[in-house]
Amino acid sequence: MSRIASICVYCGSRDGVRDDYGQAASALGALIARRGVRLVYGGAQVGLMGAVANAALAAGGEVLGVIPESMMDREIAHVGLSELQVVSGMHARKLAMMDAADAFIALPGGFGTLEELFEVLTWHQLGWHDKPCGLLDVAGFYAPLVNAMAHMRDEGFVSSAHVERIRVANTPVGLLESLHNGA
Repeated sequence: MSRIASICVYCGSRDGVRDDYGQAASALGALIARRGVRLVYGGAQVGLMGAVANAALAAGGEVLGVIPESMMDREIAHVGLSELQVVSGMHARKLAMMDAADAFIALPGGFGTLEELFEVLTWHQLGWHDKPCGLLDVAGFYAPLVNAMAHMRDEGFVSSAHVERIRVANTPVGLLESLHNGA
């Protein structure tokens, strides 16, 4: 794979209970922008989604938000982005985000974040793309998930190659380096 020009970040539309989550989202957004990489994300101005986008914009970065029409009010669409793409629904959103990105990162989040992450991991497993994926493990947030994926591997449901390709780091710099080195 060539240089990563665009990174899709999946994350919560809530802040979570730890200040670390918002700080990591802001640090990641700013770092992505400073490296001249476009941020692709879910298009909201709230929660970690807003934090990552606002930091990227403040650092002079290009930000593409993709939001379903039905969630324009619910997720409070971010109107200050470089580009806001309004799509017909969640499936169209995930496909547009996947097509627009060269790599994927999951920050802490809820069911939606995990659903988006696992869909892009499944698409890779099916051979539909070969883009790197990573978890920003803020304050050990993803440690239980990493253990669960290892358990799935150990029980014969997922290959070692598919589990090992998921980069995990606890700092934005470490994760971006790992994604770029694996790209």
